Amino acid sequence: MLSSFQGKLARNGEEKKPVICVEGNIASGKTTCLEYFSKTSNIEILTEPISKWRNVRGHNPLALMYQDPERWGITLQTYIQLTMLDRHLSPVVSRHPVKMMERSIFSAKYIFVENLFRSGKMPEVDHAVLSEWFDWITTNISIPVDLIVYLQTSPQTCHERLKQRCREEEKVIPLEYLESIHQLHEDWLIKGTSSPLPAPVLVIPADHDLQKMLQQYEENRDKILAAGCL
Repeated sequence: MLSSFQGKLARNGEEKKPVICVEGNIASGKTTCLEYFSKTSNIEILTEPISKWRNVRGHNPLALMYQDPERWGITLQTYIQLTMLDRHLSPVVSRHPVKMMERSIFSAKYIFVENLFRSGKMPEVDHAVLSEWFDWITTNISIPVDLIVYLQTSPQTCHERLKQRCREEEKVIPLEYLESIHQLHEDWLIKGTSSPLPAPVLVIPADHDLQKMLQQYEENRDKILAAGCL
């Protein structure tokens, strides 16, 4: 992965194309949103590299973090920071004029790292190290984002969806965790009181059923795809 990353870093000065990041709580409907645009638009879709987080040379740091966040939080979040940077630097296929990403390196830091730290599950030294890494990356590497699409979903709805999709690592996630993640999203993307915004934010209420959500994506489609003109 490092050799691939170095190549992408070397190409970082090439022509940029619009980047849209879809943000939201766990089980807020990000996958459905990405699937809709992949089927209806000429854009490149980059999902979260969860398969990598589940298997790092035979180890599953994602599961380990949920089991013991104080021990494994920095391990997972360091790797997430690397893999999300790799996603940001991934060159857009020439036939796709726009790149749409599931989450971003910014939410990895501003939401999930901060939640671990504020909840007392990440030691201060671990938080300091991750913050130093993040600050260096965002200062020295261009990571443009043209639009954030925030799927605003209640923690209760996310919890119900979580139980229905039955991912092994997510079985231990309580409602309280989703409430904390929701509040951090609200503070960042709605109130603008916690961390800097890298791009304008389009809020889409996402508590609805599938049919209503598809309708909302269609209604906002032109606005989202015009991100490069914002």
